[in-house]
Amino acid sequence: MSSSARSSASSSAGGVVNGGISFWFADDGLPAVREPLAGDASADVVIVGGGYTGLWTAYYLKKAAPFLRVTLLEQKFCGYGASGRNGGWLYNGIAGRDRYAALHGREAAVRLQKAMNETVDEVVAVAAAEGIDAGLQKGGVLEVATTPAQLARLKAFHEHELSYGEKDRELYGAGETRERIRVADAVGSTWTPHGARLHPVKLVKGLVAAVEALGVVIHESTPVTEIRPKHAVTPYGTVRAPYILRCTEGFTANLKGQKRTWLPMNSSMIATAPLTAEQWASVGWEGRETLGDMAHAYMYAQRTADGRIALGGRGVPYRFGSRTDNDGRTQEATIEALREILVRFFPSLAGVAVEHAWSGVLGVPRDWCATVTLDRATGLGWAGGYVGSGVATTNLAARTLTDLVQLDSGQAGRTDLTELPWVGHKVRKWEPEPFRWLGVQGMYATYRAADQRERRHPSTGSSRLARVADRVAGRH
Repeated sequence: MSSSARSSASSSAGGVVNGGISFWFADDGLPAVREPLAGDASADVVIVGGGYTGLWTAYYLKKAAPFLRVTLLEQKFCGYGASGRNGGWLYNGIAGRDRYAALHGREAAVRLQKAMNETVDEVVAVAAAEGIDAGLQKGGVLEVATTPAQLARLKAFHEHELSYGEKDRELYGAGETRERIRVADAVGSTWTPHGARLHPVKLVKGLVAAVEALGVVIHESTPVTEIRPKHAVTPYGTVRAPYILRCTEGFTANLKGQKRTWLPMNSSMIATAPLTAEQWASVGWEGRETLGDMAHAYMYAQRTADGRIALGGRGVPYRFGSRTDNDGRTQEATIEALREILVRFFPSLAGVAVEHAWSGVLGVPRDWCATVTLDRATGLGWAGGYVGSGVATTNLAARTLTDLVQLDSGQAGRTDLTELPWVGHKVRKWEPEPFRWLGVQGMYATYRAADQRERRHPSTGSSRLARVADRVAGRH
């Protein structure tokens, strides 16, 4: 662990390592940081941001057109943001699908969903081809219900997914759910094969090695302060290129003029100590599915390759002024809340130690729709707003950005990807402060209250509180 990460990691109550970027970096080691930009430079394409979106875009651009001079600029080091801190869910969810169906028709949204289903296999295939050992286990995604209201939502969700062409999804009752994983009080679940568990940092490091082998120039410790047509401005110089692609997700607000573009929503995680064979026998989970639930303030988890449970959810959902955290440090109350979820799901693990806690930010557009855009008049492009579904969506976004650059430069024509309904989608900015802080804090307080009410007062109907929060959020 580097000195900066060591200084930002500390022991919490119970010996939890708090911060230090993430457990994934603690497990696999922080990278040696590459040299910053040495002065003004030029390229054919500049990519701003060294997370999954930027790395995948660099990869596919160089594969499609090896002659392109591609430069990637990263403010800290590749994977420092959500790409190195996420829950390791490679799955087929995409933000905004229903809105795209309303705007462009059901068939367009079905095509988008089909592309996402295929993206899971694309990532698995590229990792194998490039020799990237990211701990991939394609066990699918299992989402459980633990109250009557959650069960009603789960059944509706299951039917909704089938309506978008996902015919291989399965619905389970309480008994069938227990055969897969023994979540306390689970009354049903839905499973899709279009999902896999992975080690986020190992995927980042593998992609970095792959793109550098292809000839991509990476400058780390190089914050981009402003993007304008044909210019990426940094404290060390300006890189000029016909195409400047913004791939900054939850850190977009740091750029000049982008403070209200995407809201940096906070998500937090814990990782347990490795479980014993007896503890795993009490839990089940032999299929290594990624695990989620149907709560309004939902959780997400995976069984890691080294036998831990990594579990996440919302902590402090948003920091005033679109600020981001300090190297993943997490509030004690959030760590305890995540531990409570762990024990509520798996009472037999009440004595298991939590060894690591961390946080990160994801990008949320005002209409909760992921987008990919290339402005052909300026050469400025961007992709993001994944709302927490970015591990797979970044790959589809990168392939789409690549096709858009090829189309604009005359190297290729239109493709199935350039015609997807999220291409060129425009959305209004978030409200100024203090309104966006008040709105987000109120929204998640309401979601938590709705979940508590549903647990205390079993009913098949979702709490009205959640519907109020949905309207405030602009999710429906």
